[in-house]
Amino acid sequence: MSGVRTALVHPDAEVLAEAVAARLLTRLVDLQSVQETVHLVLTGGTVGIASLAAVAHSPVRHAVDWSTVHVWWGDERFLPTGDPERNETQARDALLDALDALPADNVHPMPAPSDAVGTPEDSAAAYARELAAHAPEGAPLPVFDVVLLGMGPDGHVASLFPGHEALGAGGTVVGVHGSPKPPPQRTSLTFDALRGAVEVWLIVAGAEKAPAVQRAFEGAPVEEIPAVSAVGQTLTLWLLDVSAATPAAG
Repeated sequence: MSGVRTALVHPDAEVLAEAVAARLLTRLVDLQSVQETVHLVLTGGTVGIASLAAVAHSPVRHAVDWSTVHVWWGDERFLPTGDPERNETQARDALLDALDALPADNVHPMPAPSDAVGTPEDSAAAYARELAAHAPEGAPLPVFDVVLLGMGPDGHVASLFPGHEALGAGGTVVGVHGSPKPPPQRTSLTFDALRGAVEVWLIVAGAEKAPAVQRAFEGAPVEEIPAVSAVGQTLTLWLLDVSAATPAAG
């Protein structure tokens, strides 16, 4: 494991989303004081999108120079562009479309199905090329400053599910088939890509996720709780609400 692991617990999912937004905005401003470009990886999910909406409603967002921020995704449903179930669509609606200073070329969605992208593997290959194009010379991907991740009740992160062959994928991006959570076809960053991030933030709310949170902190095998392998180089930050942080009685 890399870096420091810290858990912060908030009263409920709404406060959690507001806290994530405040923390993210502060981190972006701090990063921009010491480096020219910031690479941010977004997640989907109820709390993840609520956090982006909270960023959109915060006056502090105007302190960020969005022209130097590059936005990526940890995973995506292999659905047509504009589909309401795509993480990209939800993130644009919640935040990105409101950021006039964010250049279109700085937003890097995972490719949707098209004539040129017929399979999740095609999407993964294209995204790997996009990552490499913005990476330091000789590196396969940019240095992600902050990766935002949700976690499912089964302990999955991105589209890396328990017992699934994608858990062991090499490279930076993998096509996913047979996802136990619909839709079955997806594209996801690999653990190699996620573990290259400076900071990984896991944003988790809800009592149904408490058992997986507990098992992750107990060091369960990655094949059973994939979230244990989502770690940052300097910081792995678990941002929880009380329900997710409270182990079930008995």
